[in-house]
Amino acid sequence: MSFTSFLSDLIATVLGGAIFTFLYFMAKEKWFPLPKITGRWYWQQTTETTAYAPYDGMVLGYIAILWCEGNRVQGTVEKIYEKSSTGERAFVGKNRTRGSVSGYIEKRYLGKDKIYLHFVEDGHGRESTYFYSLTDGTEETMIGTFNSMVADQAGTTKWQRTSF
Repeated sequence: MSFTSFLSDLIATVLGGAIFTFLYFMAKEKWFPLPKITGRWYWQQTTETTAYAPYDGMVLGYIAILWCEGNRVQGTVEKIYEKSSTGERAFVGKNRTRGSVSGYIEKRYLGKDKIYLHFVEDGHGRESTYFYSLTDGTEETMIGTFNSMVADQAGTTKWQRTSF
């Protein structure tokens, strides 16, 4: 093995590694970035199965402010609407219930990204826990399913970005 052969092999390896690193960076950051979900969202969820019959078909509406730090998601939430067997009502001012949300974005290079959120609502009389599995639709919508410990609820949810 000669010195020139070694030197050319070394240069080729370093140059190839630099090109590979640049292409990996471009793929991760520019060609396949994480979905931009930071902002204000409105969502409705419809209960499809539950252990408590009066909740069957119930529709709840919420507003959330979400922010991301890498693939981690955090935010705050307020309940603004309910339509159930007891009637339809909007929650305004002090009647709104608040909560916090946390979760993460699962990057899928060969399919739609998934967003998993855990939402804890400080409801009237008790704390409620929800888990959402969302699919990134567009920059303006997300759709998915939810599960809740409240009366073993499960159903569908649709999220829509709103402007401030």
